[in-house]
Amino acid sequence: MNSSHSVDLHTDPSLFSGVDVYAVAGNPIAHSKSPVIHQRFAEQAKQQMHYGRLQPEINAFSIAVKAFFAAGGKGMNVTVPFKLDAQAFADVLSSRAQLAGAVNTLWIKDGKVYGDNTDGAGLVRDLLAQGISIAQSRILLLGAGGAARGVIGPLLEQSPKCLVIANRSSSKAEELVKLFADLAAAKEVALESRALAQLEDAARTPYPFDLVINATAAGLVDESPLTLAAAANIFVPSSFAYDMVYGKSTAFMQQALQKGARVSDGLGMLVEQAADAFLLWRGQALATAIDPRAVLAKLRS
Repeated sequence: MNSSHSVDLHTDPSLFSGVDVYAVAGNPIAHSKSPVIHQRFAEQAKQQMHYGRLQPEINAFSIAVKAFFAAGGKGMNVTVPFKLDAQAFADVLSSRAQLAGAVNTLWIKDGKVYGDNTDGAGLVRDLLAQGISIAQSRILLLGAGGAARGVIGPLLEQSPKCLVIANRSSSKAEELVKLFADLAAAKEVALESRALAQLEDAARTPYPFDLVINATAAGLVDESPLTLAAAANIFVPSSFAYDMVYGKSTAFMQQALQKGARVSDGLGMLVEQAADAFLLWRGQALATAIDPRAVLAKLRS
């Protein structure tokens, strides 16, 4: 492997003396926009730091992370497929990381590795920045994997009227309903599960949704988790369809557009969750120094 390639995908903190080093870990990782995003935040906040990439072998996450922190690394973002590994690796978990069952942000302090999950907060902030009101709205969340689980808590905190989790197998969705039942009750949110197929049935789903979030990976392979019949049942022109996949107009977004609904990809969520991670690492006092929407506008241009 040539040295430039190894630096690109295997950031070694010992090569950057006098500078705090961070990285994003995933496999694959070459496509990640995180280095660009954090570089912009560092410029805005006048922080001296280096942010690189790490591509651990699929079954060797903990080895790669141990080496990174041992070499002086300060913090790490974690993406697919390592968010569960990151949760297992952390010594101390935030309450939202415990609820999410996954970690996307790690940092080291006093010899301990801390883990948090900023995905849900990032999603909520992007929705609010786009003028989407979450309080008292009807929300449909598609998928019951790690991406869905990571955003349920922060969505419930916004006190929607109802949150329906729909998944191919309803049993996985039902598990999440049980897991978040206490929070939903405290926020007076009707939390329900469905099988995706039931979304076609007007008797089971008698009303359209204000907000439909696709947390499945279907967009990556140009598919939608929704059948046309389901889409016809849940979208109206006042709906907002949000796909966590970013950088393209997905089949799910096309279905919503055909019903006159507004749509968004997940790039804003990526930027906003990165902003949360940046502040966890560099200090909340910098919140006024960074401008996530300006970073997002630059990425979109």
